[in-house]
Amino acid sequence: MKTIYKKLLFLFLILPFAAFAQTLSGVVLDAASNQPLPGVNVIVKGANKSTTTDFDGKFQLGGLNNGDLVQFSFIGYTAQEVKYSGQKSVSISLVEEANQLQEVVVQVGYGGVKKKDLTGSVTQLSSKDFNKGANVTTENLLAGRVAGLTINTGGGAPGSGSQIRIRGGSSLSASNNPLIVIDGLPITEGQNVGSTSILASINPNDIESFNVLKDASASAIYGARAANGVIIITTKRGGKKLTIDYNFQYGSGRVMNTVDIMNSQQYINFIQQNQPSRFSELGIINPNIIDNPSTPQNESQQIYNTNWQKAIYRRTDFVDNNLSLRGQLFNSIPAKLTINNTYQEGLRLTNEFTRNNVSVALNPRFFNDHLKFNVSALYSNERNRFADGVEGTAIRFDPTKPVYNPYSNNFNGFYEYENPSDPSGLAAQSPRNPVAQLLQTNDRGVNNRFLGNFEVDYKFHFFPELRAVLNVGFDESNGVRRINKGTTGIGSSEVLNNSFIGTNIEDEDTRRNKLLDAYFVYNKKFGNTSVEATAGYSYQKFEYNGYRSGNRNNPAAVESFPANPDEVLIGYFARTNINYNDKYLLTLAMRRDGTSRFSEENRWGNYPSAAFAWKLKEDFFENNKTISDLKLRLGWGISGQQNIPVGDFYLPRYSTGLLNSQYSFGGESLTVGVPQSYNPNIKWEETTSYNFGLDYGLFNGRLSGAFDVFYKLTDDLYFAETPYADGSNFGNQGPANGGSFSTKGIEFNLNADVVRGDNFNWNINFNATTFERRIESLPADQVEQFIGSSGAGTGGTSQIRRVGFTPDSFFVYKQLYNLDGSPIDGAFADLNGDGVVNQSDRYLYKNPDPDAVFGFSSNMNYKNFDFSFFLRASVGNRILNQINSTRAYSSFAFANDGQLSNIPVSFNDTQFAIANGQTVLSDLYVENGSFLRMDNITLGYTFPEWLDGKASLRLFTGVQNAFIITEYSGLDPEINNEGRDNTIYPRQRQFLFGANLKF
Repeated sequence: MKTIYKKLLFLFLILPFAAFAQTLSGVVLDAASNQPLPGVNVIVKGANKSTTTDFDGKFQLGGLNNGDLVQFSFIGYTAQEVKYSGQKSVSISLVEEANQLQEVVVQVGYGGVKKKDLTGSVTQLSSKDFNKGANVTTENLLAGRVAGLTINTGGGAPGSGSQIRIRGGSSLSASNNPLIVIDGLPITEGQNVGSTSILASINPNDIESFNVLKDASASAIYGARAANGVIIITTKRGGKKLTIDYNFQYGSGRVMNTVDIMNSQQYINFIQQNQPSRFSELGIINPNIIDNPSTPQNESQQIYNTNWQKAIYRRTDFVDNNLSLRGQLFNSIPAKLTINNTYQEGLRLTNEFTRNNVSVALNPRFFNDHLKFNVSALYSNERNRFADGVEGTAIRFDPTKPVYNPYSNNFNGFYEYENPSDPSGLAAQSPRNPVAQLLQTNDRGVNNRFLGNFEVDYKFHFFPELRAVLNVGFDESNGVRRINKGTTGIGSSEVLNNSFIGTNIEDEDTRRNKLLDAYFVYNKKFGNTSVEATAGYSYQKFEYNGYRSGNRNNPAAVESFPANPDEVLIGYFARTNINYNDKYLLTLAMRRDGTSRFSEENRWGNYPSAAFAWKLKEDFFENNKTISDLKLRLGWGISGQQNIPVGDFYLPRYSTGLLNSQYSFGGESLTVGVPQSYNPNIKWEETTSYNFGLDYGLFNGRLSGAFDVFYKLTDDLYFAETPYADGSNFGNQGPANGGSFSTKGIEFNLNADVVRGDNFNWNINFNATTFERRIESLPADQVEQFIGSSGAGTGGTSQIRRVGFTPDSFFVYKQLYNLDGSPIDGAFADLNGDGVVNQSDRYLYKNPDPDAVFGFSSNMNYKNFDFSFFLRASVGNRILNQINSTRAYSSFAFANDGQLSNIPVSFNDTQFAIANGQTVLSDLYVENGSFLRMDNITLGYTFPEWLDGKASLRLFTGVQNAFIITEYSGLDPEINNEGRDNTIYPRQRQFLFGANLKF
């Protein structure tokens, strides 16, 4: 009994303390993304009580008394305070603060620099800024998000590579692709056999950030490969606490649009009106009956209404599973493991893309962070079933014919134009059933890739201002592609002894990329001046081995081993960053590069750069409440371009004779090499860049962004086919350097927190770019070069490179029109007034370059709901619609190839009869390709304390490629074929559903 009394007495004694010392729990979220924030400091002001949030943003803080001020703070975010008044839990949303975000380190090659101290034109995107949706390949995460950067897939093939351009590129005939660096390892451009693109093997879920280096003052540290800019990709690292993150996404897609061609009834009417003598070839007795079940089942009486474009496409599935574990091994080594599987079906019936990834990262630190190791490794297994383009045939094939022939068992039941008198059974030169071409072709590829790096960073104990960094990288891809086509179907076009022999082809490739970087970094502060100096050495080697089998079903097939010599790059580099009084910033850099692509006389090049920045706020607007940040940037630099075709190395070139042109000596066959033209004086292009920039922040960082003006001039342009003087070489033309090319433009970026509140936040980002490219001169005193097939036959070109104008401008005839505005068939303006319309009357009319490109993203959060969308636009670009220019004629339907062909309905607007060398080059077919595309819309809801607070769960849905607004009459204005549309793999619209689960 005494014991009970003692317990009761003790309870009454501690009750007052319990009433005043209580516990607060809750979760801290990022206001922009509504995602949990780990590592947030939670402290009681004026008391020695604190904690931090875990990976799920959760915290628990005890010992609180009514009236305590609890502060929530995190680097890069505005601190928040909450007055404790007995509440059990709170939900805090922290808002990013622009000024604090400038402390973020931006990677600029061989090290990093604080964002606020940048002198060059560099844009960083972290994972929270990435595009949402079905991003199968890595580059799509930042499409449209960076001013001056354009990314165009050129179509909808799953995993396909993109055309990536920074500030319009810097070359005419050499590569215009930027250098891509993954965790310090520069990768090669060429994709391996079995793969769809060089970045297809990288898991987008594994990316931590992108740093886009746009001007030479930022990119020249990479010297001979930086003329087209640099994209630095950093993958995710290990963490301090064990966390598990699982992401699932499913998408269902369909074709958005098809080329507008005639259906069966329109086609029947067209034949009757334009060439009734060939109407009998349709095999129709009653032309008004289409797919009528009551029609007698007789081939000569039944007509079909086949939409061949829809027949080659299907509904698609997309599934992405990603599991990531982050934590510490042995309680001391930050580590990360990511496992990913991605499956994407293409619209074409047999097209599939599958990627399996495993990546590991270890980031141990020793001796008080004096010794750091960064180890990353990626293994990727990419499997593809390719489906070559059949759109051209689907547009052309007779719509009155069925996919499957109910009256013939030939060709595995598919309808084909037959000719019993031909041993192959096919009508000569007739189009082939496009569905059969897909289903009867088994074209598969496999690519296994290992990519990794090992970095050691040591800060000397006896000299802590000095660091030594060693980075070793390795990238190997092994690919194989096998193409099989049966002998009983039309999938094979190869005929031997009057019968199909099928196809059995195998290609194999192995590519290796080895890197060694070693450099020192010295960092010291002298009074008001801080100096960081970097100097080092880089060695990189690219190796290639390949094999081509030829068609093994053909006894005459020849195996080949494509020549691709090893390539070695050696560089010496140095950079100095000087910061005086945290106001005046100076960056000086120099790189000396050597490459095995060029002869000893042209092997080495020097690439200097300089940049200056001035933080103007304190000097001019110290007491201004509106302007919170203002920095002026000036930059200059020279960078290089050495990526030319392998066959155009400085080494002599030979072509070998065919089997029937070999010589026999002593019973042995000898293949004699025939010398080809070559140029031992080939060297790299050099681009000189100038940049003026202004970084700004307004209203305490609620509005921030940058404004840049740039100018680039490239000299010693590379051309594959340049005229040679008679007798000076083994041919009259070949590779050479010469000419120059300029680009000038303006970039603008704006980030705005439109609304900041406890329950509702709204952030927008807008960027705009305009640039103008001009040819300043061409090699060998040329004034112009003709390029771009017109589809009008051998030698027909539709575009021109002329000095003083934009490259690839359209070179066409000026169409004449009737008074009612309709075009006159075969009538063009005699521009030079000589009374004859010929080549001399062609003129430059528009070009594929846009006047401006735009990107706009919006992110809203209301309590646990999030809603975002992203728009891209291009204005002023022109497209040559070659589908109409080469097919919208009555003559095309009645071409002398044995069968009738379908034509576009645009024929009804022109009524053109014959496609000749002039009509296909009419300016009528150069159309406005401006567009506004909604790339993605996403709506999500987050359960911050799911499973009794053990996890957070976000469910979302969305639409990928939601809509496009354009005046272009073709399928899709976003093409990357130098402005010529001659069919494109359609982009699909996908409806997405997914879940993000965090433990």
